[in-house]
Amino acid sequence: MYLRVSSARSRWGFVLIVTNLAVLTVMFVLLAAGELRTTSDFLHSLAYSLIFANLTGALTMLVLSAVLEKIARRRGPMLLYMILGIVVITPLGCLAALALLVAIHLAPSAQFWSQYLHILRIATPLGFVFGLGSVAYSSLATRLEITQLQLREKELAEERTRKLAAEARLRSLESWIHPHFLFNTLNSISALIAVDPVRAEQIVGRLAILLRASLDSGSHSLIPLRQEIELVESYLDIERARLGPKLHAAIDVPAALAETPVPPMSLQSLVENAVKYGITPQPEGGQIRVIAAEQNGSHRSVRIDVRDSGPGFELASIPAGHGLDKLVQRLDALFGKAAGLNVVRRDGFSVVEMVVPRR
Repeated sequence: MYLRVSSARSRWGFVLIVTNLAVLTVMFVLLAAGELRTTSDFLHSLAYSLIFANLTGALTMLVLSAVLEKIARRRGPMLLYMILGIVVITPLGCLAALALLVAIHLAPSAQFWSQYLHILRIATPLGFVFGLGSVAYSSLATRLEITQLQLREKELAEERTRKLAAEARLRSLESWIHPHFLFNTLNSISALIAVDPVRAEQIVGRLAILLRASLDSGSHSLIPLRQEIELVESYLDIERARLGPKLHAAIDVPAALAETPVPPMSLQSLVENAVKYGITPQPEGGQIRVIAAEQNGSHRSVRIDVRDSGPGFELASIPAGHGLDKLVQRLDALFGKAAGLNVVRRDGFSVVEMVVPRR
């Protein structure tokens, strides 16, 4: 796996910006929830969190950028060096951050090493998860850049050009979807660290499953429906940590349809959309159901419904570039007229229907 360092630095900067925004968001959420009772508590927690996020993150980005630039010239295995870098740099960053907090009297000097080990226990898995997520994102973007260069340089035959253009199109769409989900879950994990570290580690494990699936399926345009269902279950577990009893979900996929090929992250994006727009805005929460069945009793195609008890919407109202708009483009690129996306209102539920060939 190889990265273009010139574009990688801007991606690292984006990750740092998102991390800081996430820290600020979590602090204000805790303040609104009454967890931080005074202005002094809020400022103390904010300073504590920002120092850790920036000092540890900045050290990681600075060192890794320099190392990856040298390795990129030799075409070394970036993922391996990323893992090694996180293993070495994360403990150093945590140590420097805690030492600075003690020096400016934001953290007690007593039991320094026990505090350090506790923080390191949480920071290390998070470093792996978000480091691997960044590699996954960069890998997809780099593959797209390489494909575009090949198209410009070789003047392929018309049919060959169409195929590569379609592949580049799919990679581009996937590179938008994966980081979008990654950073949407950051707030949930960050909020849990302060109040329930054990549950936070469980959610990190769920997120790791999704990122690992993203890396494994990056070179595939289609995956079995059963794998997509596993990703949806991991995603829903993450959202349950955030929404609690507001979210009720059920999945009904017959075993006979488990091998139906679907685009990676397609069903997950529909469920994510249902949670974000159908469940979260409702004070009392709501229900989500995922149901798969043969389309009109035909063995040739499968209809996968994602139902939510929210107010609903019309597909025509979706703006260009939205996740559902991108999914429509992916289905068209992969299956043509044999697949499609439709939105209806049925039995009090807003239903997004995705139809794909059974093959």
